[in-house]
Amino acid sequence: MLSRLFAPKVKVSAHCDLPCGVYDPAQARIEAESVKAVQEKYQANEDPHFRARATVIKEQRAELAKHHVSVLWSDYFKAPHFEKYPELNQLVNDTLKALSAAKASTDPKTGEKALELIAEIDRIFWETKKA
Repeated sequence: MLSRLFAPKVKVSAHCDLPCGVYDPAQARIEAESVKAVQEKYQANEDPHFRARATVIKEQRAELAKHHVSVLWSDYFKAPHFEKYPELNQLVNDTLKALSAAKASTDPKTGEKALELIAEIDRIFWETKKA
């Protein structure tokens, strides 16, 4: 009797983790913009304490950007997307590698490279949303 009382009343299903609309490359772009901004601030400041804090923040933001790109790849993009955009797997891999390089570097050029690749993922993402 108790099992029937506490049993779910409604069953739901979705083709992704949550109903569509929760994925957006903007999350990765914002974190990557932070990486690049921190790299620029790092270059403009000689204070070792500031640089130490900047390094920690940069590395955290780069990891968050990598997470958001990985979630798009594993949870949002599906087989039809990879068929239509055969470069997508390599693009995601290159983006993750660029974010790793930006995480390990204080050169803003590495942050800029990651942003360029995220912009390409963003373009493909929004094309898939139109379909």
